[in-house]
Amino acid sequence: MSELLVVVFDTAEQAMQARLSIKTLEGEGIVKLDDAAVITRTADGKVEVKNQLDSGVAMGALGGGMIGLLLASVFFPIAGILIGAAAGGAIGHFFHKDVDQSFVKEVTAKIEPGKSALFLMINNGVGMIISAMEPFKGEVLQTTLSTDEVEALKSALKK
Repeated sequence: MSELLVVVFDTAEQAMQARLSIKTLEGEGIVKLDDAAVITRTADGKVEVKNQLDSGVAMGALGGGMIGLLLASVFFPIAGILIGAAAGGAIGHFFHKDVDQSFVKEVTAKIEPGKSALFLMINNGVGMIISAMEPFKGEVLQTTLSTDEVEALKSALKK
């Protein structure tokens, strides 16, 4: 089961740097995320979302594209590929383990202009993510982590 973590930062740059730090750990296979996004409320109140492409959707689209390629040999080449990719993406979306969009809207409404929030759906490696957050200053807004993990994270974010 994935753990949810939402941390608010004073700037978009801090949230993106924290996300980059965690992405590096993910690339090394140290942590596994189901989803991640940085939500920023600009000074004029507009909301910007930078989301990680879910592997389920990407793999579904790739698989669908391959099916489309097979269909293309029988039917119209371009139409077969496009239909297959779209169908695969839709199938992958059903297996997407992302953050509920109504929850994202609720949290986004709480973010003050000029601040950003880092949303993480952590599949594995909570301890390493807590360690990766030490160089950053932020505030835990929402989480499903254990009480001990939350306290460790809050301590790491205050340094």
